[in-house]
Amino acid sequence: MNILVVGSGGREHAIIKKCKENKDIVTLYALPGNGGMAGDAICVPIGAKDIDGIVSFALSHAIDFAVIAPDDPLALGCVDRLEEKGILCFGPTQKAAQIESSKVFAKNLMKKYGIPTAAYEVYEDLPSALAYVENVPLPVVIKADGLALGKGVVIAQTRDEAKVAVKAMMEDKIFGNSGSRIVFEEFLTGPEVSVLAFSDGETLIPMVSSMDHKRALDNDQGLNTGGMGAIAPNPYYTQEVEAVCMETIFLPTIRAMKEEGRPFKGCLYFGLMLTPDGPKVIEYNCRFGDPETQVVLPLMESDLFTVMQAVAKGTLKDTPVKFSNQHACCVILASIGYPGHYETGWELTIPENMASSVYVAGAKRENGRLLSSGGRVLGVTAVADTLQKARDDAYKKMDLISFKNGFYRKDIGQKALNKE
Repeated sequence: MNILVVGSGGREHAIIKKCKENKDIVTLYALPGNGGMAGDAICVPIGAKDIDGIVSFALSHAIDFAVIAPDDPLALGCVDRLEEKGILCFGPTQKAAQIESSKVFAKNLMKKYGIPTAAYEVYEDLPSALAYVENVPLPVVIKADGLALGKGVVIAQTRDEAKVAVKAMMEDKIFGNSGSRIVFEEFLTGPEVSVLAFSDGETLIPMVSSMDHKRALDNDQGLNTGGMGAIAPNPYYTQEVEAVCMETIFLPTIRAMKEEGRPFKGCLYFGLMLTPDGPKVIEYNCRFGDPETQVVLPLMESDLFTVMQAVAKGTLKDTPVKFSNQHACCVILASIGYPGHYETGWELTIPENMASSVYVAGAKRENGRLLSSGGRVLGVTAVADTLQKARDDAYKKMDLISFKNGFYRKDIGQKALNKE
């Protein structure tokens, strides 16, 4: 079979590596991929948002199956376009992807179907939003309605901070049209948990839980990023918590989407907070998370491609999905200055015997050399019988990578170890 994976990050590299375990796959393409993926897939310079280009390539290269991994092409209807041409896809339709592409849609869905989440208010004009800030309980969470590369969320501790955030989104348009509407949310407290789940619109099967690390610096300091590392499983996510989430969040969400005429097929990401009042939804994503994928898929014992085909065909209930009882830790290597201004073009050297443990996100290949091309450059993952061993191994591997313009957090997994 000929398979294509749309995307260019560490998440896509992890998906590609896992798909390669299936011997039915003859050719694997990455659109656009990156310089560090070249050993695992044929990289084609077609952008993830170039829907016409993706469809044209799929038809001209006899693609049998497409995995649409990032949020942008899903929100743009890439799955709809490919399926119109008879190509099976892993990923939700444009209507179903709105569960991520519109925070307002997601919050209204949860309110309508009684799915536990933070209390919220929606504003569409600047004067009304600023007036609301004058009396809102602090701290307050402010979110841009649309997609914003994982950066459209501000936790304002003061009214001045809230006003700055509102003006930046609605007046300065720092997220473009994504900030035309904003959501004010009640500030919740408790441990955060990420749970990815396979869904074919009827059946939902959660994957192993994980813990993301969003802040750029140790001890959760610095700016919010796309993720500086992850561990799996998450020790806060007990069997008792999982049972509550399945009953009050996971299954109700899938049923709600079906009821709304938007059956969700693909990977649904539940960003949860375990509050004193029980688990609540912080956010939905309509695809695999990054870097959660880099710790979840290495623990998957079932064949990923077989499961993705079952999702696309609606036969998930008849497909076994198993994960090991081991632990995984992923540490992200980023360019100095990320998530703000950073330089690119710095050389990367990765030992050959570490290739299976490295997921490249922001790199290009020039004249035989691997050079940085993004903020998050790569992730190093280790799997072991204990979290402590997985963590130790990940950092030992990271120390073997040569990249002079990089930095990484030294405390990935420490919070989880303290909990254990």
